[in-house]
Amino acid sequence: MSDEKTSRDIRIGISSCLLGERVRYDGNHKHDHYISGTLGRIFRFVPYCPEVAIGLGVPREPIRLEGDPCAPHAIGVRDKSLDVTIALAEYGRKLVNNSQEISGFIFKSASPSCGVERVKVYPPQGTQHLGRGIFAAAVMTGLPLLPVEEESRLGEPELRENFLERVFVYHRWQVLARQPLTPYKLVEFHSRHKLIVMAHSIEAYRALGRLVAQAGEQPIEELGVHYIAGLMVALKHHATIKRHTNVLHHLMGYLKKQLGSADKAELLEIIEQYRLGKLPLIVPKTLLRHHFRRYPHPYVAEQLYLEPSPQELMLRNQL
Repeated sequence: MSDEKTSRDIRIGISSCLLGERVRYDGNHKHDHYISGTLGRIFRFVPYCPEVAIGLGVPREPIRLEGDPCAPHAIGVRDKSLDVTIALAEYGRKLVNNSQEISGFIFKSASPSCGVERVKVYPPQGTQHLGRGIFAAAVMTGLPLLPVEEESRLGEPELRENFLERVFVYHRWQVLARQPLTPYKLVEFHSRHKLIVMAHSIEAYRALGRLVAQAGEQPIEELGVHYIAGLMVALKHHATIKRHTNVLHHLMGYLKKQLGSADKAELLEIIEQYRLGKLPLIVPKTLLRHHFRRYPHPYVAEQLYLEPSPQELMLRNQL
């Protein structure tokens, strides 16, 4: 299975204001230069402004969430007769029905339409609660496996890395799913992602392995649905230094007969320095890639953990 030709083929939905479009209620934007600059060189953005899409103008009456935090309404701040809850939800469902074009979504935080979490919900009386934007809720309900994040959280390296990794993995699955799924293709896909999963959850690594072992015995389309659901849930568990260290040692095991004592000692020291937080992950990975170029191993050569696509590697080196 070949990787995507270029990550520019990967489309990510995004709140339009984050790209500098003046679509906010006050006629302004919330341009995020990291997103439009760094990520914009890697991905192709598909902008959405649900409030403009449903017919609200620019500038416009601001809205906020009111009522039950589990089922709030999007109501005008000054004009209480303005209720756009149904329209925003329907627009979200429209996106869901055409979701094959996107592999992730970056939402505007704190927005009554686009906020993923911790959006203020104003009750008729009593304590203010936190909820989710109407449009974002519809998208996330209809596409529970779609990688989503808020722009405010992309400033945190661990959250950013996790989101971007999920986008690349999900896109690879979308490419695979455009063709008839076969047991061979499912096994191959899983084999290439094994070490990535191991870095996130050893339990998921084992569970997905047992699931894939049924390929050829169970209906393949049904098996594929269960597999990608399990995979995307597993990737939401953040990879940790401890788990990465285990994967690095696991990879080193494939070199135990090839490396001399000096090279082994150097590699062990580099891995230990990473474990102690003194070196970034790219250093032991680079050294391992160097050794596997000298001593190729067919299983390791297929692992995306060490050999991601050039665009994915470039992006991660910029994190």
